[in-house]
Amino acid sequence: MGLVILMACLMVESKVSAADGVLDSFMGSPELDVQQIFQSQRFPNITVAMDGSVLASWGSKGVQVRRSVDGGESWSSPVVVQESGFQGGGITVDEKTGDVLMFVEDSHPPAPISIYRSKDHGQTWVKQETVMHPNSLGHVPSMHMNDHGSTLQFGKHAGRLIRPTRWYAAGNRHEEWPNHYTNAIFSDDRGKTWHASEPFPEQGTGEACIVELSDGTLYYNSRVHWEKAERNTRRRCAFSRDGGKTWEDWRIVDILPDGHQHRSYGCMGGLARLPVKGRDILVFSNLDTPKANRERITVWMSPDGGQTWPVKRLVYDGASAYSSMSAGRSDTPSEGSVYLMFEGGPGGGAQIGRFNLAWVLQGELTGDGEIPDWLNVE
Repeated sequence: MGLVILMACLMVESKVSAADGVLDSFMGSPELDVQQIFQSQRFPNITVAMDGSVLASWGSKGVQVRRSVDGGESWSSPVVVQESGFQGGGITVDEKTGDVLMFVEDSHPPAPISIYRSKDHGQTWVKQETVMHPNSLGHVPSMHMNDHGSTLQFGKHAGRLIRPTRWYAAGNRHEEWPNHYTNAIFSDDRGKTWHASEPFPEQGTGEACIVELSDGTLYYNSRVHWEKAERNTRRRCAFSRDGGKTWEDWRIVDILPDGHQHRSYGCMGGLARLPVKGRDILVFSNLDTPKANRERITVWMSPDGGQTWPVKRLVYDGASAYSSMSAGRSDTPSEGSVYLMFEGGPGGGAQIGRFNLAWVLQGELTGDGEIPDWLNVE
C-alpha cells in the first residue's frame, strides 16, 4: 500500500513539474506563425498553464480568455471571465498547485480589483476573496497593465507567487505621472493573501515585466511615461535579491526602445525566460520604429539574463502596440515555442505570434554584445 501511495504522489507531482528543459527544443528549423485571436478592444496577456495549455486573455470592456491545447495551432471559443471591467494583466500560474489566477479591475485604474481562480487550466473561473497588504508607504497598487506573473523556482523564496503592478497615485492625470511608480505584489499562501513590494527605483514608471533568473535574482523591466525622465524613450530595469520585496541596481537599458521614439510615453512590452536548464535566455517584445506611430512589433533576445541584447527580429511590419510574452513548457504540446500576444496586426484586435529561438537568432545583430557560440546556428 505504501508503494502505491508513493507512486500516486509522484504522479501528482509530475503533473505540476516546472523543471527547466533543454535548449534543443527551442531550436531546429526557424518558425514563425501569426494568427488573429480577438477582434476589437485592447490589453493582451498570455501564459502557459501547467498542462501546456496556452491561455490568451484580453479585454477593455470585460475580460475573456481563449485556450489552445495543441501548442497554439487552434483555439477554443472565448470564455468570459468577467462581463465588464478592465484586463488587469499579470495572469499567474501557480506551479505548485496548477491553479491559474486572473486579475480584473472594474474600470481604468485606480479601481476595485477582483481575482479569479481556475483549477482546470483555464477552462472555468471562480471569483475568490483576497487580502491585499500595502507596502511601507501605505500603497496598494493597481494591476493594469502588466505582463504575466510567475512562481519563483530558485532559492529560499521558491514557491512564491509574484506579478508586476503599478501605483497610480491620485489617478492617471498628467500632473500625477511623476508620482506613479511600478512595483509588484507577491504571495506565499498560494494567492489568498498578497503583499505589495517597495517601489521600483524610479518615479514616472508603470507597466512592467518580471522574470526569475537561474540564481534566484529577479529581473524587472519597465516602461517609463514621464517626459522629464532621463533618456525617456528607452526601457528601465532593476533587480531583486529578496524575492521581490525590494528593487535595486536601477539602470536604463539603452538598447531596448520603449514604444515609438518621437515622444516620451512608452509602451507595454512582454518578457519571458526560456525554460532551459543552466541558461538565462530572455526574450523581450516592443515596438521598433522611428516614426510617430505605434508599429513594427519586434522581439529581442538576451543570452545572459538581460545584460546584453545582441539580436532582434521584426515580427510584424505594421500597426501594433501592447504586447505580452510567454514560453512553452517542457514535455507538453507547447514545448519549444515562444508566444507573443500583441495588439494590432493585419486584422486589428489581438494577434498571436508563435516562433522558436532559432527564428529569432536569424534576425538583425544589434551590436549590444555577441551571440555566444553555444547559441550559434547554421
